[in-house]
Amino acid sequence: MKVNYYTKDGLNKLRAELNKLKDVERPKASKAIAEARDKGDLSENAEYDAAKEAQGLLELKISKLEETLSNARLIDESQLDSSKVLVLSKVKIKNQANQATLEYTLVAESEANLRDGKISVNSPIGQGLLGKSVGDIAKIKVPNGTINFEILSITRS
Repeated sequence: MKVNYYTKDGLNKLRAELNKLKDVERPKASKAIAEARDKGDLSENAEYDAAKEAQGLLELKISKLEETLSNARLIDESQLDSSKVLVLSKVKIKNQANQATLEYTLVAESEANLRDGKISVNSPIGQGLLGKSVGDIAKIKVPNGTINFEILSITRS
């Protein structure tokens, strides 16, 4: 069992998505199957086959989301230590090769969004930063080599 940690917002988004799939998408899929079935011979009914396949994919998505939620744990943000990089840490780092400064917040994989500066704790950079303290150098393997990042600051998001 793989436990994933979520913020309150992240957990609420997952629950809302699951409810939408169950309450809106599932009835739509059943209706599409019924409509296709009403059109006659099922052996040559491509619409029926497509509707059944779509329903199967929907049910798979629902079961994966239910599994994710059953393994989800809420993060108590007040208990987070800001002396080390952890999930929900906002980390300011400096690339030692080009002196570029970057700032990322480490989040659960499902909440990652690079545009918002949120990277997954499971990403190569996230993995390389976890457990580090201010002043440490994180050596992060990327496809074209290794990048050294100096940890400049750690705050809670």
